[in-house]
Amino acid sequence: MMPDMPDGTRVLLTRDEIAARVTVLGAEIERDYAGREPVLVSVLKGGTVFLADLFRAIDLPARVDFMSISRYEESAAPTGVVRILKDLDHDIVGRDVIVVEDIIDTGLTLSYLLGALRQREPASLEVCTLLDKAVRRIAPLEIRYAGFDCPDVFAVGYGLDASERFRNLPFIVAVERSAVASAPELLLPLLTS
Repeated sequence: MMPDMPDGTRVLLTRDEIAARVTVLGAEIERDYAGREPVLVSVLKGGTVFLADLFRAIDLPARVDFMSISRYEESAAPTGVVRILKDLDHDIVGRDVIVVEDIIDTGLTLSYLLGALRQREPASLEVCTLLDKAVRRIAPLEIRYAGFDCPDVFAVGYGLDASERFRNLPFIVAVERSAVASAPELLLPLLTS
């Protein structure tokens, strides 16, 4: 059952819609990587919820690994300049790698990450994202697996956060940016429903 939505919010994707799409994405990956052992790489922290469900939807001997990155924000404009805070635990030379993202926005950070991973000579490198916010794309990207097109909204839930909160919602909510910036406590009823 969905909770009552606070003012300035609306349900973008329900738990059932997300689960159905994750199942389809898992089947596509399973089909495309039959007979292989892909490595699913998630960028901490947002992608972990999606990664966990996707990983269970793939009936292959797949592996997972994690990276953590930080953007340098010297100005209000997105630059895509990042630094790696936590690197992969395992070598990916000659491996089939799928980068699993919760949401792709401008694509600048992901573009940097893909460039860094390509230098490690994987056998293949693809991208799987739950939400594709192509309307804000700056960097050209090829996204092999996309769950949903995302409108130009601020979204929380299912791994997506607002100041490290609301990641544990089982659905995704579109929130007015002003509500997140000025009064994030208005979203708290979503957590207690």
